Amino acid sequence: MIIVGEKINGSIPSVSKAISEKNADFIRNLAKKQSDAGAAFIDVCASAPGDAEMEVLAWLIGLVQEVTDTPISIDSPNAKHCAQAIRLCKKPGLVNSVSGEGTKIEDVFPAIAGTDWKCIALLCDDSGIPKNAEKRLTVLETILKKAETYKIPSSHLYIDPLVEMLCTSEDGVAVVLSTIKKIKERQADIHVIGAASNVSFNLPIRKYVNQGFIVLAMQAGMDSAILDPLNRDMRGLLYAAEALLGQDEFCMEYISAFRAGLFGT
Repeated sequence: MIIVGEKINGSIPSVSKAISEKNADFIRNLAKKQSDAGAAFIDVCASAPGDAEMEVLAWLIGLVQEVTDTPISIDSPNAKHCAQAIRLCKKPGLVNSVSGEGTKIEDVFPAIAGTDWKCIALLCDDSGIPKNAEKRLTVLETILKKAETYKIPSSHLYIDPLVEMLCTSEDGVAVVLSTIKKIKERQADIHVIGAASNVSFNLPIRKYVNQGFIVLAMQAGMDSAILDPLNRDMRGLLYAAEALLGQDEFCMEYISAFRAGLFGT
């Protein structure tokens, strides 16, 4: 499982406080801990309004790169800001994200074409979030055609099937799981990613819902997730699920992770 560490996000109260107080040590510590816990990318989201976002992104990215070589995941709803922030990174990372909405793809794909940068692409467009797997796959086809135009390998794409809240969407999980399966059937080398915690919003004891969903999603073909790598229970679950799904020969990764203290009591 490819883990994108979600902890450096300005929408989190403690991170927002650190940003407002310019508490550099707090940000550095979060980055180092996530890297040490095995995150493949460190997500950096400013959650700042307007033009202030680029200033905050630059500050956060600089701090992360002071303490770890783990690649950055540039996270912003503004695709132009994502493209601008690429130049701030010392090595190729992950853009989070584009979609079929507006000019987002055209804002980002030219900036990553011919590089080792990866990109998350959401299966929504100007009409909103498609209600079924077939319509989401239609958005996928548009994304793949544009990636081909810019000669971006499909293996550089991390497709987000759009995980919705369980409590407000009667068949939302079924649609997501169906979408994941169809994505992998369509193009095996495409990565499938999701924000696992989205499924449990407004529910009590959310961790159980998150853990149940991630196992179902992995079985369907999801190989990447935006989550908290410092959550030892979740890390243990990921290693166990990979072993049970036959993705860990002789359970060696599970055993090694346990011995390294990455999970367990």
